[in-house]
Amino acid sequence: MASRKPHIVSPIKNIKIQKQVEKTLLENFRAGRRNYTIFQVGKATLLRVSDVLSLRYNDVFDNKGCVRTRTYTTDQKTGKPNTLYLRPVMDDLMKYNDWLNNNQLHSEWLFPSTTNPSKHITRKQYYKIITHAGDLLGLNYLGTHTMRKTGAYIVYKETNYNIGLVMQLLNHSSQRATLEYLGLDQFSRESILDKIDFN
Repeated sequence: MASRKPHIVSPIKNIKIQKQVEKTLLENFRAGRRNYTIFQVGKATLLRVSDVLSLRYNDVFDNKGCVRTRTYTTDQKTGKPNTLYLRPVMDDLMKYNDWLNNNQLHSEWLFPSTTNPSKHITRKQYYKIITHAGDLLGLNYLGTHTMRKTGAYIVYKETNYNIGLVMQLLNHSSQRATLEYLGLDQFSRESILDKIDFN
């Protein structure tokens, strides 16, 4: 089998496509509820995929099985502390907790492997899942960074292009790096400029 060609991972900028990706993750895989929830948590927290996958169950749920409002982590790549605000994905996490209980998947990890719950799903496994979802939809720009990039782009648009906030959420130290991460190429910049009344 030929290996997949490297491709540029971009944020999903179209809400209809975003919903199609989420629906595909939820409905086209045996562990669809887990795969969908990974995407939702990554999109809402703007964590790197390795940090999402290494979340522990107790990071997110208290001892009564309720979702914590916020949790505290350390970025694996940068070593910087991070505060995760979980309220935007509270409903998704509660549905996911029901799914874990219904499937008797009890693990220290939030996103356990279904074949070996003592370990969390790996980045490589999630890459296969997200790119397969892309193949099913004919999208060649999905990868493990899609959820983080998409979340960052949503925040950028919904906050009227507040690049400072997006930088903070991504734990970036350079505005240039954040703009590149958002996929703001010349076409995107021109589209934004077209909406500005300079008169």
